[in-house]
Amino acid sequence: MLNMAAGLARLGDLAHSPVVSTLARAFADAGRDLAVVGGPVRDALLGRDTHDLDFTTDAEPDEILRIVTPVSSTQWDIGRAFGTIGARVKGEQVEITTYRADSYDGTTRKPVVAFGDSLEGDLTRRDFTVNAMALRVPDVKLVDPTGGVEDLVAGRLRTPIDPAVSFGDDPLRMLRAARFAAQLGFDVEDATRDAIGKLRQTLEIVSAERIQSELTRTMQTDDPVRGIRVMVETGLADEFLPELGEMQLEVDEHHHHKDVYEHSLTVLRQAIDLERERFGGEPDVALRIAALLHDIGKPRTRKLEPGGAVTFHHHDVVGSRMAKKRLQALKFDTATIQSVAKLIELHLRFFGYAEGAWTDSAVRRYVRDAGDELERLHILTRADVTTRNKRKARRLAAAYDDIEQRIVQLRKQEEVDAIRPDLDGNRIQEVLGIRPGPDVGRAYRFLLELRLDEGPLGEEEAERRLRSWWSEQSSG
Repeated sequence: MLNMAAGLARLGDLAHSPVVSTLARAFADAGRDLAVVGGPVRDALLGRDTHDLDFTTDAEPDEILRIVTPVSSTQWDIGRAFGTIGARVKGEQVEITTYRADSYDGTTRKPVVAFGDSLEGDLTRRDFTVNAMALRVPDVKLVDPTGGVEDLVAGRLRTPIDPAVSFGDDPLRMLRAARFAAQLGFDVEDATRDAIGKLRQTLEIVSAERIQSELTRTMQTDDPVRGIRVMVETGLADEFLPELGEMQLEVDEHHHHKDVYEHSLTVLRQAIDLERERFGGEPDVALRIAALLHDIGKPRTRKLEPGGAVTFHHHDVVGSRMAKKRLQALKFDTATIQSVAKLIELHLRFFGYAEGAWTDSAVRRYVRDAGDELERLHILTRADVTTRNKRKARRLAAAYDDIEQRIVQLRKQEEVDAIRPDLDGNRIQEVLGIRPGPDVGRAYRFLLELRLDEGPLGEEEAERRLRSWWSEQSSG
């Protein structure tokens, strides 16, 4: 429960911090208003760490720049068109924005900016009441015109004005509802949730880059599942990631969950737990997206077999292609797209190991195919075990313990994660007396397969086997 006395004390500490007090004096001396706004105020009241201080003022951008220049080491005006000036004050980055109201013209993908004339008016145009509070400085006065404190106490997300108007001003706010639900652990108020369902198609005027940014930020929270449920249950996900909702229709024959969708959410939770245990540090967005989407190929590969069994043959390969296409449409970076696609394509590979011990060559291929994604693949594969059969779960966990240990041993023996043939391309040309071309590539692949099957051969033996192979190719 929110402790208001403690929260107000933290607001006082925020107001008297070096950065805030320095700016407060500068704006007061210039005869202008200044207030800390949005996330920092909310987080101070909640007892959460505050990051990236945001301010709002009645001064317009040119005047903001004049006021902050003497008290800051660096200034930038890349957001001037939106009324925002950035600066570094006392070593911290801040943004100061003129009172404003954003809206879309209904046809373009970019917001139209109009400057406002009061703090209260600025706050009512913000996304949610819990973000529509401000701390006036230097007089340390909490301004809460829309009931943000009450909603903090209730753990509720609600728009400051009619949600239809708010989401009409900026449809991306519908996605922010999901993100803040995940970030804060709050529930979306019924009227706000209903408006998302009715207005979700207006998301089409928002650029793919902005949608991707909100999805990424949701995946970086401690509990992205909460936000994903909001997206799917309101139908919002259908507008940019329809595969999520489609998974609700598919029964998973391996794990016996209610549906593939619920299984995928469980895998995501378990992957996050393992990620924190193994990696720590910043959230691994590529791993989390792969966990969420690892079974999206199942709806397209679903087949009813004689006797009533349901199969999803090759859903790993199909799902990998689907994920790649979807993430490209959402303008994800190439590295993330490639990581997610590879993890989805390989996520079933391990289950063959659990059914029977692999040879060393099979383990080498597993490592080779995973490449730089091996550690993520370890996590995804372990997280994909959601069976309620404890004996089966223990057996799969033991099998994966075994394969990881074998990989460690092979690495010690032969540096398996950098597997190369015993001869490089130049030596292959010398041994066979051939020029650069497709034959060199075929010979290289032949030697690589030998390396995977038998381990290091040594240069002399590799040359002998290469000549023998080449002789067979030539005679053939």
